[in-house]
Amino acid sequence: VSTTFGDQNNTTDECPPAEFKDWQSTVVPAYMLLISVLDVMRNGNSTAVYLINLSISDLLYTISLPVWIELALQRPLGGLCSLVAVIMHNSFYVGSGLLCCLSVDRYLAVVYPLHFHWVREVQTAAVVSIAVWTLEIAIHIILLDHKGVLQAFSSRNLCEERIPMTQEDANIALTRVTLGFLVPVFIMTFCFQQIMWSLRQSNSIQTEERRKVGLLLFFLILTYIVAFMPYQTVMLLRAILEPRACVWAIKLRDLYLVTVATTTINSTADPIIYCLTTETAQKEIRKALEKFWGVFVRKKCVHILIPFY
Repeated sequence: VSTTFGDQNNTTDECPPAEFKDWQSTVVPAYMLLISVLDVMRNGNSTAVYLINLSISDLLYTISLPVWIELALQRPLGGLCSLVAVIMHNSFYVGSGLLCCLSVDRYLAVVYPLHFHWVREVQTAAVVSIAVWTLEIAIHIILLDHKGVLQAFSSRNLCEERIPMTQEDANIALTRVTLGFLVPVFIMTFCFQQIMWSLRQSNSIQTEERRKVGLLLFFLILTYIVAFMPYQTVMLLRAILEPRACVWAIKLRDLYLVTVATTTINSTADPIIYCLTTETAQKEIRKALEKFWGVFVRKKCVHILIPFY
């Protein structure tokens, strides 16, 4: 029995390994991701759903970093450059939207523990997360279409900043700073303040568990502000000062590039925060370290005993 691959005949025992390699590198990871998400949907909680989506957002941003390195080296990227620019900006604002959702979710859970149970269900969190992704992507597409870059998506005009900003670019920047940073920070700060006030007033046996959630939320918000406030501040200054003013454009250019780089702090620190403040993650890290130490000790013993045989 034989089968045909392309223009060559091969027996079923000689299937090209590349076919299976491609399948393993695409279908298997997608399948494992799907299983993980379904497992969280079945056994997890709303916090886990939001944290998974935050992790995906951080991962997408991290994946885009090598492309920015290639861009800095002046290497041709074509349409990939524009695609990565879209991914980066979406990651910025999807992250802020998800942090708002997480803050409100924990606010309702701590301040109103006997109410709004349906809001804190896993299914609700999944639907809200999908809505955040959809809304942010839709808004971004509308802004890009308004700028006219969708008609020339393969060009580099999404990667190269126009200096100085036009008034239209400045208006878009002001919209992003207001809706994508100032409003989310206000919501997150309000929710955190209310959570901390409620924890101080509570004598429940669950206070310690709630305190851990408050700590997680505090570090996530702090990391977000530290990572994005410099960038958003520079964008605000550019939007106000740059239009038709080359002097300010030149002064702010280097500072802008530095603050873009500092936004990577968020993607770098978030996974560490998850591990250090989540009890489940701490247990997994402890198990991994114990296994590693056990293997290390066994190998050391083997190396010591071998010369005596």
